[in-house]
Amino acid sequence: MDIKVVVKGGGDLGTGVAHRLHRAGMRVIVTELPRPLVIRRAVAFATAIYSGVVEVEGVKARRVGSLEEALAAHEKGEIPLLIDPQAQVVAWWEPEVVVDAIMAKRNTGTKITDAPLVIGLGPGFEAGLDVHAVVETARGHNLGRVILSGRAEPDTGVPGEVAGYTFQRVLRAPSVGTFRAVRGIGDRVEAGATVGYVGSQPVRAAIGGVLRGLIADGVEVEEGMKLGDVDPRGLVEYCFTISDKARAIGGGVLEAILYLGREKGLL
Repeated sequence: MDIKVVVKGGGDLGTGVAHRLHRAGMRVIVTELPRPLVIRRAVAFATAIYSGVVEVEGVKARRVGSLEEALAAHEKGEIPLLIDPQAQVVAWWEPEVVVDAIMAKRNTGTKITDAPLVIGLGPGFEAGLDVHAVVETARGHNLGRVILSGRAEPDTGVPGEVAGYTFQRVLRAPSVGTFRAVRGIGDRVEAGATVGYVGSQPVRAAIGGVLRGLIADGVEVEEGMKLGDVDPRGLVEYCFTISDKARAIGGGVLEAILYLGREKGLL
């Protein structure tokens, strides 16, 4: 299935999409910012921006500096990751599919004319107007549903519930400054434990559990910015595998490509 796909955004949800499409035989390029603010770094291809190479469930992503290097990564069976905030690679490579997985809760510039098939994840897109399809990202009955007309559920601002906790499981910056971690992803923490500092101010866990995600060391943050999350279920393996949510969304994107791809003559 020689379908070229650009996935804009290599966070945990974009990674779930890219991983599933890659496994299905499509050629995928992921675009990212120079310093991604990704939280679930252990399962995010965006981590390759910092480390050069990252492997998620048997699939490697590699930071590359050009389209030529991206194509060479494809030959090795890898997913190339480009620092390309404006996704200029779309014009250079002319993919059949563009997936906006930036998760900004708004459309930051994706257009239905960017490719023969354009898919948006979650709030901020309208199927039939600025994308061909929207995939639902809100937890619940419709998670992963392909929407061909209209919008996804609006952003409530409330983190998804995990074991009865919502806001309590999210770590946020107490002030403006540079983040420095003292604990790592996969560590068990108790309520009140310090997981890092912004400047001299501690970042403390509100609940006990496993530190599932944490922003990269040295990132400049704003007050109130999300820095990480604690999983109250306490299962360390959840920190290092693609989440149920990301898999469902990845399945929705794959369905949209297979369903609409026949209609548009891509398959």
